[in-house]
Amino acid sequence: MAILRTVCRSLLQRYQHQSFISLLTGLYSCRWRQNQHQYTEPGHCCCKWLEFVFFILVVVTFFVTIIFLYFWGEAKNDFHEFDWSTFTKTGSWFLWSLLILVVVVLVVIYLAILIVLALCLLSEGQQLHLHGIHKGVILVVLISFIAGLIALSKLWDEEWPAILMSFQLTAPYLHVGSLAIMTLLSWPVALYFARIKRELFQVLIIGPYIAVLLVLYFVPLGMYSPCIMVNTTNMSKPFLIANRGFPMHAPENTNMSFMKAIEYGADGLMADVRISKDGIPFLMHDPDLKRTTDVMEIFSNRTNTDAESFRWDELASLSASKWFMKKPPFSDMKSLSPAEQEMVVNQNICKLADFLELASKENKMVIFDSDAPENAVLEVIKNSGIDKNQVFWLTNHMGGYSDYQKIYSGKGRLKDLKDNDIRNVSLPYSMMSQHDISVYAVANITTNLYVISEPWLFSLAWCSGAHSVTTNNIELLKDMTAPMFLMTPAEYNVMWTLSDIFSGLLIILIFVLHWWRERGFPCLPKSELHNASILDTDSSIYEPTYSRHLPLSLNA
Repeated sequence: MAILRTVCRSLLQRYQHQSFISLLTGLYSCRWRQNQHQYTEPGHCCCKWLEFVFFILVVVTFFVTIIFLYFWGEAKNDFHEFDWSTFTKTGSWFLWSLLILVVVVLVVIYLAILIVLALCLLSEGQQLHLHGIHKGVILVVLISFIAGLIALSKLWDEEWPAILMSFQLTAPYLHVGSLAIMTLLSWPVALYFARIKRELFQVLIIGPYIAVLLVLYFVPLGMYSPCIMVNTTNMSKPFLIANRGFPMHAPENTNMSFMKAIEYGADGLMADVRISKDGIPFLMHDPDLKRTTDVMEIFSNRTNTDAESFRWDELASLSASKWFMKKPPFSDMKSLSPAEQEMVVNQNICKLADFLELASKENKMVIFDSDAPENAVLEVIKNSGIDKNQVFWLTNHMGGYSDYQKIYSGKGRLKDLKDNDIRNVSLPYSMMSQHDISVYAVANITTNLYVISEPWLFSLAWCSGAHSVTTNNIELLKDMTAPMFLMTPAEYNVMWTLSDIFSGLLIILIFVLHWWRERGFPCLPKSELHNASILDTDSSIYEPTYSRHLPLSLNA
């Protein structure tokens, strides 16, 4: 009876195992029937050469999409800029950046599933037959993503420095993640290394694997990160300059937007100033009114007209909030409370005078992007009563207007900056350099970086010693109490060493285990081995074996 129960349990297990293989082949090859399965003997080629080529293409495509996903994920800081640039070309606002991110994530998941299915089939001794639909999709995806990377390299080339900077911050953790992936890959690599009989094929399998592993083990010797430092306690957090207020919580350049920025702890406010046809300074970023007002409804024949060609009474009749509720400008905006929604509805184009009154009342510095402020703007500033030390002009010229403090937009030479009495520089974050920031700091010149809205990028600016950053997301950055990924060299050395040791021991154990199994070394007592042999004999009458022990009919 005991043997009968054992045989029944074995048959059930084999039936379930056959269903598992049918599921794998069905998903990978669309071959759901058992008589469609094709087996390969241990040590023999896994498939026909064309199927092998497509398996390699699947792996290559997966890594290409991973590169694209990493690029696009790190570019999240500039999604708004990408969508704005698309809007200027198409005339229609849509969160294309978010759509691309979702599509890329789905494609990566799809390719990862195909690779897992292929590895499972190979471990079960099944030949690979990728279905034609999968093959077509793989080719389309590979061509599309390579073309996408080339297009981004040409049209959005300023993002590549940001990718390189991200490696400075995330390199220690990418190193650990890469070791984890290589450790997981050791299972199929060790399995085929143990099964293949020809030494040449064994070398072709194990050689590249060991080479990549050794590079990963020693690559930390050449790593550099500003956030790996001896003293992690005496760093000053950069001041936060609210870019057009808090545009993720209220329509940009409106009174509510600046009030929300102050509420969430902004240290300064940055605004874009334009002058109406009748000489009234107002706040507006775009050269026209199409994106941030309802000008298409009120003045349908002047949709693309320059914003400064409107009189102030015409500008005051426009809503600066309808677009914000209909087409959110950011993909990760929080929902507004009923009271905040009511405030948003009532927002109109903001006068410079109202903006300065708020900044003066709250004692906040203000920054204007203008090479040479016009008399109408200067008159409003003078009449507002705001302290001159609170007003800064962002300019591309060293000389010129000097009644208010200047912020030079660009990386200037120390001598030129000192000769023109410039004590502040503003740089795009892609030009961030810990060395340059330190050199400016020694000369008593502060550095502002723009536009930074992601925590990882703000952490890098923090570790690099930036004096301030311009941001769209005051709330998120204000809540940070320390840079991300901050650690001492000693802590990093411990993490690096333990990761290498643990990974190496686990990989060795996996290789020994597969070598032991494939060579048939006994690991059970003789009595249990005897029962197991009886079980194999009995069960082989009913069901073929799907692992390395193949039936005689297949070996023939």
